[in-house]
Amino acid sequence: MFKLSATHKIFVSLLFLLSIQVGVFAQSYDRIERSRMSAILDTVKDTVKKNYYDQTFRGIDLDARFKKAEERLGQVNSTPAALAVVAQVLVDFNDSHLFFIPPSTDLAVEYGWRMKAIGNDVFITAVKPGSDAEKKGVKVGDQILSVGGFRPTKSELWKVQYFYNGISKRDHLVLKLLSPGTEAPRDVDVMSELKRTPRNITAQSFFRLFDDFYEAENDKHRFYTFDGITLWKMPGFDFEEGQVDQLMDRVKNSRSLIIDMRGNGGGYIKTLERLTGFFLDKDVKIADLKGRKSMDPIVAKTRGKDVYNGRLVVLVDSASGSAAEMFARLIQLEKRGKVVGDVSAGAVMQSRSYDEQVGVSGIVLFGVSVTNADVIMSDGKSLEHIGVQPDEVVRPTGEDLAKQRDPVLAKAVELLGGNLSAETAGKLSVYYWKKN
Repeated sequence: MFKLSATHKIFVSLLFLLSIQVGVFAQSYDRIERSRMSAILDTVKDTVKKNYYDQTFRGIDLDARFKKAEERLGQVNSTPAALAVVAQVLVDFNDSHLFFIPPSTDLAVEYGWRMKAIGNDVFITAVKPGSDAEKKGVKVGDQILSVGGFRPTKSELWKVQYFYNGISKRDHLVLKLLSPGTEAPRDVDVMSELKRTPRNITAQSFFRLFDDFYEAENDKHRFYTFDGITLWKMPGFDFEEGQVDQLMDRVKNSRSLIIDMRGNGGGYIKTLERLTGFFLDKDVKIADLKGRKSMDPIVAKTRGKDVYNGRLVVLVDSASGSAAEMFARLIQLEKRGKVVGDVSAGAVMQSRSYDEQVGVSGIVLFGVSVTNADVIMSDGKSLEHIGVQPDEVVRPTGEDLAKQRDPVLAKAVELLGGNLSAETAGKLSVYYWKKN
């Protein structure tokens, strides 16, 4: 995903190093199971080879990479360990939209805490009431210096989540934490909660396994009005194109608009095109989709008399990805508004998921998300690995998180001529844990 830094060189072996640990989730791993894992690896290789957008595989020797993975499969002694080896092959591509979707399982894990990257650091953003994490003093605002011995920087955070939540779930994790206003870090061994929850894992649902908590009505678009300013909290672009007009009706009469895309991981291209057209007085090419054999434009067609002409601010953070990043960047390129917050995820590609299976008597179902196009913005540049640089960089501190302050929203309101304290702004984003 990013340039190969010293930190990254250490991390790329994380999945394999952890995969050889046999923990509580180890299951029978006999000759037949080993053969199944080898067949899964071969199928993943074929799927990537046939469908990846870059026929040179970004300079990677695909055959050599998978041959090495096959050798590693011969060194592990459990199914979770083998799945981790398969996963690592695609993780090592450092491609935000290329990943292995493991076979469905009814075993879910809840660690009792949530984390988020702010700048290049990672902080606790939620703690489940009554959890072992809460009992052992893990608090919102604590900086995470390591998880299981590995430092979760912004560029590597998703890999930590991917492994511990999706590939090899753990009954406990050791966190090294630094609380706001303190100088001495502390180690906390946090027990997790294991649940038997039947589920069918898809590319869309896989990363939701990480979301053990929810923001109040997080799956809904929410609107607030103050000082003539409308705040639109947009959780994602995973709603139908036809809904865009209805949502824009909610804000069309506002003199100023803030679209909060923090945590917005993207979604449908058609929805992006439709929404963007409401903020432009002419048709504009958002980007080109650069596939193996074609370059297909993404175009926003102006909504004419229905265009919103008020002032606009877009909020982004490290979890704003894909379509959210494209929208924010185009607003900058067209000088239509300001972008405020943290540098976005830099996860801007197009992908397609493939459902696969191996076996005859004992069929194993799994999936592969394959990047089928790079996204080249209208300025000729890709956002992958880079993200959107806000016009106003504003990052909450650990103390802000602990005291439930939102300086990002407060700054956006200030830019629009309003007045909203960080304390009041923070009360609009209260997090609640899912009920059992």
